[in-house]
Amino acid sequence: GHVMELFLPFYPRNPNSPPLIRGWIPWFGAAFQFGKAPLKFIEQARIKYGPVFTVYILGNRLTFVTETENVLEFLKSKETDLDEAVQQAIQRTVSISKESFHQNRSMFFKLMVQQLNSSNLHQFSETLCEEFHEHVEHLGKEGTEDLSDLVRRIVCPTVMKTLFGKSFCPITEEFERHFQNYDEGFELGSQMPEFFLRNWAKSKAWLLNVFERIATDIKKDKSSESGSKTLIQHVLDNLHGNGASGYLLLLFWASQINALSGAFWTLAFILSNPSVYKNIMEDIGSVYGKAGEAKIEVFEDDLKKLPLIKQCILEALRLAAPGSIIRKALKPLKVQNFVIPPGDFLMASPYWLHRNPKYFPEPEVFKPDRWEEETLKKNAFLDGYLVFGGGKHRCPGRWFALMEIHMLVIILLYKYQFTLLDPMPKQVTANCILHCQYLDLFSLDT
Repeated sequence: GHVMELFLPFYPRNPNSPPLIRGWIPWFGAAFQFGKAPLKFIEQARIKYGPVFTVYILGNRLTFVTETENVLEFLKSKETDLDEAVQQAIQRTVSISKESFHQNRSMFFKLMVQQLNSSNLHQFSETLCEEFHEHVEHLGKEGTEDLSDLVRRIVCPTVMKTLFGKSFCPITEEFERHFQNYDEGFELGSQMPEFFLRNWAKSKAWLLNVFERIATDIKKDKSSESGSKTLIQHVLDNLHGNGASGYLLLLFWASQINALSGAFWTLAFILSNPSVYKNIMEDIGSVYGKAGEAKIEVFEDDLKKLPLIKQCILEALRLAAPGSIIRKALKPLKVQNFVIPPGDFLMASPYWLHRNPKYFPEPEVFKPDRWEEETLKKNAFLDGYLVFGGGKHRCPGRWFALMEIHMLVIILLYKYQFTLLDPMPKQVTANCILHCQYLDLFSLDT
């Protein structure tokens, strides 16, 4: 049956409020219907109820706003707040108390902006390149791999060593298993009591213990006193109170979400578009010479010489944008002809916003050339592009994420010839299977 057949639509007495989808189970509301296929749920509700509607889920009212102009307005509004929207979710997912959150949030965000801005990326590029090469070497000369697993196995330890320092990298098979379980259950874990998610809660507790030990070891380490500090050392130096493990887990998870999704989808789209793949290989050859076994050094300035790859990254993220944008209404807020009551969570889906033909002509088509080089040079995004959020709380790690994806794509495509064994997946959550064949330095044609 259709998802919409499960709704029990209910219109509140206040005629100025959006249509309300209550679901049919007390407190849970429409959680089960929404959880099965969130993107499909949002689109079907938009078609049936219009561009603004409220869904009752797990004791909360989530008001979805589906028109880009309205989303841009509420992101700038002083009547909405990000901190109030995410505080409880952060407490549930990384065990940071409300008091600690409000005490440290401003410092934490400012530090991320300062350390991860585009002019500061040079401090990470050398380590990123070294670590990518080290983990790519483990792939061997040829084989068949699940693309999602391949990306995860390379990106997770590389980012850990880059941000935390090479001496404090606990990436083992056990760590990967717990982190994958934690990551897959993160959205539910942010909304539901741990009682309902016991396996997820075990992985969360295990990871917090690991990051507690890392925090202790980093604080004891004196090697940074005579040299440059890692991002994590800056965080620990400025943190007030307890709960360091929660901030480290939060930072590690945040550093993965766009990088894993972005690298996976960028490679998948490139490999499924032969002309784009061919042009990229020609560009890589013009910078590094003929592709093959040689270990290339990828410098930050090299990325500017390969704009097509960055165009592909931005376009892949547009089509497969993960997550949601969230704010909390502090006062009554007018959206179109409706008044959103205080306490409602305002929600927007970048996935659907990026399919607005007004902002992105032929929105379902992978078109890297919609990103003009002049736009890239200005470090600007297209209007309506909300992969990294919007307003004053746009993701501070966006430039780092784009750099690491760009670098990884160059290294992988230079060293291997890839062939997709599965057709291009239609769903964001689907996995791709690929065949990676080693490129011999002297005989590239296979």
